[in-house]
Amino acid sequence: MAMKEVIDRYREKGLRLTPQRLAILEFLEGNVDHPTAEDIFHAVKMKYPMISLATIYNTIQALKELGNLQEITIDPERKHYDPNTSPHHHIVCTRCNRIGDVFEDYSRVLSLSEDILKVFKITGNHVDFYGVCIKCQENKKKKEV
Repeated sequence: MAMKEVIDRYREKGLRLTPQRLAILEFLEGNVDHPTAEDIFHAVKMKYPMISLATIYNTIQALKELGNLQEITIDPERKHYDPNTSPHHHIVCTRCNRIGDVFEDYSRVLSLSEDILKVFKITGNHVDFYGVCIKCQENKKKKEV
C-alpha cells in the first residue's frame, strides 16, 4: 500500500499524524517481523534521533485502540506487535524467538465443552505453536559437523 493511502486511512480515523508517527506507521506497514516497542524505537530513531520511547508507546496504544495493531503476548519477556489484524495464529522458534504467522482456520478442529459454551460466547481464537525454525535447525547441523 502506498504511504499516501496509509496516511489517508489514519487521518480518516482521526489519528494525529506527526512526522514521528508517520515514520512509525511506515515501519509497521507490511511488517511481518512482529517487532517489540524497542525494535520500533531503534528503527525509527535512525531517522528521528530525538524520538522518545513514550512516543512509540503512545502511538502503539492509539493504533491498538483503532484496531490497526494487535498486541502479541506470546513472548513472556516482552510484548510484540502485529500490524496484520486479520485472524491468524503464530509460531515461535524456541531457540531464536522468531515469530511467524500461521494462516490456518482451526475453529473446526478445536472444540470447547458445553459447560464453557454455556457461560461464554466465542468470538475468536488464537493458537500459539512452538518449534525450531529452519535457520536454527541449519545452524545446529553446522555445529554438529
